[in-house]
Amino acid sequence: MEMHQLRYAVAVARSGNFSRAAEQCRVAQPSLSQQIMKLEEELGERLFDRTKRETKLTPHGEVFLRRAVRILEEVDAATREAHDAKELISGVISIGVIPTIAPYLLPDVMAAFAKDYPGVEIIVQEETTGRLLKLLQGYDIDFALVSPPLDAEGLEIQHLLDEELLLALPRKHPLASKKTVSSTDLEQEKLILMKEGHCLGDQVLSFCNRREVRPKIRFRSAQLETIQSLIAAGMGISLIPAMAAFSEGKTRLTYRSLRSGKPQRSIIAVWPKQRPPGRAASQFLKMIVSGVKNAPIRSSGHAP
Repeated sequence: MEMHQLRYAVAVARSGNFSRAAEQCRVAQPSLSQQIMKLEEELGERLFDRTKRETKLTPHGEVFLRRAVRILEEVDAATREAHDAKELISGVISIGVIPTIAPYLLPDVMAAFAKDYPGVEIIVQEETTGRLLKLLQGYDIDFALVSPPLDAEGLEIQHLLDEELLLALPRKHPLASKKTVSSTDLEQEKLILMKEGHCLGDQVLSFCNRREVRPKIRFRSAQLETIQSLIAAGMGISLIPAMAAFSEGKTRLTYRSLRSGKPQRSIIAVWPKQRPPGRAASQFLKMIVSGVKNAPIRSSGHAP
């Protein structure tokens, strides 16, 4: 039994016609018919009932087809994996990232990856953690960059970094003139948060609750840049990831570390245990890890 015979049989079953199957397989019809007959002789059973109008699978053919399709799928998967082992010349990788990470952690890595592997397309999907986990379950993305807590059942986890959450203030805010700021100073302040469903908003509220601090939530937004702009306009304060605080050297904001019990978040990469990232995605993740190690995120002090 040869692989091309299996492909011919599947093509005939799906097209219902020897001529169309031959066209799809780019082979002469007599040759395809001959190979199907040889396969039937080897099996000792007819796979197809042939008439002038159509070709149908026999009961034996239906059983054989299911097995043949699985075999071909496994062979195709093995071929793709073997190809991935070679130099990355072309391909597509899809990465899921929460919005409070993507604009700060990925651009330099993407630029370096594109330089080394110009034929590989990178698709970045920015979503909430809940949505990214669903995309992972459906194998729609290769891996995701998220921040705990999350339901890690069925997932492999690779820790990337921990970063401090800094207090972001308008430059003329009273707390901006203090040498040290504590969590109790946040009491009754007007707080600007990420929308519900975004983990950063939950992390900020969790930090406040643990210290029995109850600031007033004034605004929510789905964009971290919008939050920082609202802070600069004097609309409130917030806790901002260090990578965002120092990414652009913002001039209208002041950033402070809290004196004790500094809030922080972790950033991890996750993927399904049953579907590890392919070579291209793995290489991209390695470059993220290398970038984090070689250019550690600033985690405390004042903004430049």
